[in-house]
Amino acid sequence: MADSQEDLLLKIQEQGDLVRKLKAAKDSNERGKGFKEVYNFEEIDKHLSHYSYICGYVPSKPDVDVAKALKSLDFSNYKYIKRWWNHMRSFSDTEVSLFPDFRQPNFLKYNSKKILESQVKEEVSKLLALKAQLVTEDAGPQKFTLKTPKGTRDYNPQQMTIRNNVLDKIITVFRRHGAECIDTPVFELKDVLTGKYGEDSKLIYDLKDQGGEILSLRYDLTVPLARYLAMNKITTLKRYHIAKVYRRDNPAMTRGRYREFYQCDFDIAGIYDPMVPDAECLKVVTEILEALDIGQYILKVNHRRLLDGMFEACGVPADKFRTTCSTVDKLDKSPWEEVRTEMINEKGVSPDAADRIGEYVRLNGSTELVEKLLKDEKLSKVKAALEGVEAIKTLLQYCELFGIKDKILFDLSLARGLDYYTGVIYEAVLTQPIKIGNEEQTVGSIAGGGRYDNLVGMFDSKNKQVPCVGVSIGVERIFSVLEAKLAAGDITVRTSDIDVYVASAQKNFLEERMKICAELWDAGIKTEQSYKKNPKMLNQLQHCEENKIPLAVVLGDSELKRGVVKIRNITTREEDEVPRNDLVQEIKKRIDNLNLNQLNGAT
Repeated sequence: MADSQEDLLLKIQEQGDLVRKLKAAKDSNERGKGFKEVYNFEEIDKHLSHYSYICGYVPSKPDVDVAKALKSLDFSNYKYIKRWWNHMRSFSDTEVSLFPDFRQPNFLKYNSKKILESQVKEEVSKLLALKAQLVTEDAGPQKFTLKTPKGTRDYNPQQMTIRNNVLDKIITVFRRHGAECIDTPVFELKDVLTGKYGEDSKLIYDLKDQGGEILSLRYDLTVPLARYLAMNKITTLKRYHIAKVYRRDNPAMTRGRYREFYQCDFDIAGIYDPMVPDAECLKVVTEILEALDIGQYILKVNHRRLLDGMFEACGVPADKFRTTCSTVDKLDKSPWEEVRTEMINEKGVSPDAADRIGEYVRLNGSTELVEKLLKDEKLSKVKAALEGVEAIKTLLQYCELFGIKDKILFDLSLARGLDYYTGVIYEAVLTQPIKIGNEEQTVGSIAGGGRYDNLVGMFDSKNKQVPCVGVSIGVERIFSVLEAKLAAGDITVRTSDIDVYVASAQKNFLEERMKICAELWDAGIKTEQSYKKNPKMLNQLQHCEENKIPLAVVLGDSELKRGVVKIRNITTREEDEVPRNDLVQEIKKRIDNLNLNQLNGAT
């Protein structure tokens, strides 16, 4: 069966990536700048499908060498390399020191100019063949399905009105707290993004090489902020940023999960006293959720130092903290038994350690849980754990001062899988399903964030750190809830801001309508008219009703001869005559008296 157009394009992209890597290695060799080794993932994966280790069935020094070399490379698409990698990570330093020293096999690398030239030629031929196949498919007659790309969508005027209303409320809160707005490019150098997201790095969209810089679409707004701070030598900033980000994920459109979506971030950068800006971020979240009024919520909080200390106390090796953390992060979607199985089988955590972790991650509470953990026999012996618990204790005190402690839940199962978090982490979750029509819809997490003190230093040549803490509002999920309410008829929106419609009851009034429109526009009044010379009165009034335009100026021959015009209230259908010369002043007065909900749309 022939490949679909989408599959063929994906194969071309993958083959092109391989050709570029091989050409880069060949050019490096020819320039004499020291040969850059390029591991032959295909051959290694093929070999490991038959053998357990690089040199056969016994681990050896070449396994250690290759593991070190592959540590910074992406081999997530190679099943048997991943299996071998997990085996290698399970060995202790003592065990590794006892490995025999065998000769490294030749198949591991493209390790000579001749091999590279041959390989480049072969892979380029494959790439050209794939492109030829694409051209052939394009040339022939075919049915063209007109649609948006997978994981994306269009937004109609009603949906955009909902979005703009939500974003206006969020921006109002951000600005109330003194945040300034910035923007960054939609794409970044690939090196800026890679290595910052842990296991989620495979979801980054890479752009096609145009013979210049290697670029990727931004995955979030946090890493670009860190790059911005480091590049511009900024040490203090309170900023908000609302923009689209891109993730090569499996979309779930009905739950507000897309490949292209908005993020809405608030961050505070700078060296301040512990937990003061962190608590304000939580306050910002509560103000936004109260303003949006979409349902009851709770703010879960935890601390990365506490998690690391907990893993240490439970017997997890330090090099497995991050991967174990990413597994714990799945507890909001998967039962403990599934998470435990992944810890043991995929992350190399011992069953005993996993069981001890399970005892802790089931705990949640408030100040009483803090006191309990401070007295815990295992955690009290681990410095990182004590630091994390003390930080949470301070955070809860500040939240009480801000009047939001009743919204905070200290939850040890909260992990947030991104690698860059270093301190407090938090997540806002709706506690009850949202009623939409006659059905109830579960939404879950609608905001999240935390402290990331080391991210900016990754981009600074002197590793100068700028501590940061921030939160991202899950606006797409909020949009999806409100759009579902709109579809169910639970809310209505007004997509146009027009306050006045200039209508005519008889023919040949286009010029007079245009004069009045100009007067109202010049006075700053939102006005429109029909673009037909002689529109029917019924059609004009129907347009006002359908678009929720509150007022209409109605022109008639007899009224104009008497120097008056009629103003009609579209909702009540009441009409009053006013002097033509007083029209602008009278319209402004009536707009001020109109019901606010009728003007801004949402009811």
